[in-house]
Amino acid sequence: MNDRCGYTDGKRKWEFLGNHHSAERKKVAVIGLGYVGLPLALHIASENYEVAGIDMDPRKIESLQKGKSYIPDVSDSTVAERMNGRFKAMLPENGSESVKQASYIIITVPTPINEKGEPDLEAMVSATHFIEKHLQNGQTLIYESSTYPGTMEDVILPILSKKGMKVGEDFFLCYSPERIDPANKNFTLKSIPKIVSGQTKQCLEKIKSFYGTIFDQLVPVSSPKIAELAKIFENVQRLVNISLVNEIDTLCRKLNIDFYESLQAASTKPFGFTPYWPGPGIGGHCIPVDPLYLQWKLGQHGLTSQLIQSACEINDNMPKEVAERVKNALEEDEKNILVIGLTYKKDVNDVRESPALKIFKTLLAENYNVCYHDPYIPSVVLDGNIHQSIPLSEMTLNVFDLVLILTDHSGVDYELLSGAKKIIDTRGVLAKRQRS
Repeated sequence: MNDRCGYTDGKRKWEFLGNHHSAERKKVAVIGLGYVGLPLALHIASENYEVAGIDMDPRKIESLQKGKSYIPDVSDSTVAERMNGRFKAMLPENGSESVKQASYIIITVPTPINEKGEPDLEAMVSATHFIEKHLQNGQTLIYESSTYPGTMEDVILPILSKKGMKVGEDFFLCYSPERIDPANKNFTLKSIPKIVSGQTKQCLEKIKSFYGTIFDQLVPVSSPKIAELAKIFENVQRLVNISLVNEIDTLCRKLNIDFYESLQAASTKPFGFTPYWPGPGIGGHCIPVDPLYLQWKLGQHGLTSQLIQSACEINDNMPKEVAERVKNALEEDEKNILVIGLTYKKDVNDVRESPALKIFKTLLAENYNVCYHDPYIPSVVLDGNIHQSIPLSEMTLNVFDLVLILTDHSGVDYELLSGAKKIIDTRGVLAKRQRS
């Protein structure tokens, strides 16, 4: 039985479910083994479930079958241990039986935006068609990919209902937005509170009974729309606040004010203030993307968010702002630039929507000689050309006229970098080290 306790705030009950479940080992299929799906699949396997991980990328499947991880947060030893036990990885063409046999099917596929800034649900829709072909009575489907409010009801449910199966009776449709924060050492996947929702009350009960066995705290909400919006709003808030500090930082440089020192002082307030730190722009799979999903949804109803629009404009302009800083810092005959970090945040190997790549490309277009160092990205292809990470040394550092810090990876030798001829530190990492 699940241990269950909770309290009522007058509107709803927030439930905290224990992590015990029956001795029967149920089967789970996780579709999409990226930064969300792989850690989730391995975590579920550690909780006495048999897990089939399915992904379209043969390189990922090959890596996992060799016991090798492609995500910094997941160790090779963890992969090898799970592959020898309750976890197996496969391509979709080999995963039909695993999907049919699964009691729970979890979808964690990418939901990017297209070139027009509109939602791209191709992977989610494709995965849903794959599931629909093999859907069995009694199965519970849980979507974790970020998306706009109404996706479960308007896009996913019609596909799953094509055979006449009824949601809440023949199958159960749920939404629980992922909250993984790569490289975060303070919160484990299990300890992060998990928002859960279902298309019907019966669907909600299904996800609660399952996720209550693998997560410490559940936050049930009344519908998938509420859960979808909750995820979007979490990242709208981050977009607005980070864009705010980036704009203030830009303005303070023109006023000759050290904004980092002001921000550090402001962050000592023990209430009513949460510090966000400036950078070269916002990247990753959530913050630059999710607010545009909401903006698109609003547009379908003739509405718009002026604040989201302004925040996006500030963020979109940041790579150009950084490139201008570089040009202003260099003399006409100084052309050699060393970029530190290409990923969108520290200690990950993820370059999706990374502002560093945009800055790199801008500087190359301005005919600068640009090299980079990033311990997580050994090589990168930009406009058809391959660039490789170079090692840091005093000898190589002397070649460059300017060092541009775009990502503050923990393993970089910042003491060595402090001896560079010129430095632009968009992350404030050197200033923080000096004041620490």
